[in-house]
Amino acid sequence: MGRIIFYEDRNFQGRSYECMSDCPDMSSYLSRCHSCRVENGCFMVYDHPNYMGNQYFMRRGEYADYMNMFGWSSPIKSCRMIPMHRGPFRMRIYERENFGGQMYELMDDCDSIMDRYRMSECMSCHVMDGHWLMYEQPHYRGRMWYFRPGEYRNFRDMGYSNMRFMSMKRITDSCF
Repeated sequence: MGRIIFYEDRNFQGRSYECMSDCPDMSSYLSRCHSCRVENGCFMVYDHPNYMGNQYFMRRGEYADYMNMFGWSSPIKSCRMIPMHRGPFRMRIYERENFGGQMYELMDDCDSIMDRYRMSECMSCHVMDGHWLMYEQPHYRGRMWYFRPGEYRNFRDMGYSNMRFMSMKRITDSCF
């Protein structure tokens, strides 16, 4: 079971809100959020309500001033708990929208789709098993996005119009 505590001020000061599940809008609990502590599990946090905007993966630990750490200019507005997955990981990535073009199946981390598959773009995917982080740059750098099991036919329609996913990483038990 995941548990994250959000604080209004830096260094775990001010009012707090404890969360053990998804929270689409934290504004009803806190006027702002500038630090947090993940006591158990993993979470994706977002700088807009309803799991929109910039997102960041948080694992167990303390984030006394996450805005400076992440380079964000606005505080956390929503969070999503990532359930622990035991078992195989499997995802198909496609070169084009609607599962078109080249297709490759991943069962482990991929630090560069260009180096491994000679694939310059990934425009859709189907996550069959596990939870994944996809990054805009090779070697797990740049902005990241969380993908849970499901079909993602068109990244542009999801609001990732200027996004290119170039590396993928499984969210494994070691994250918890």
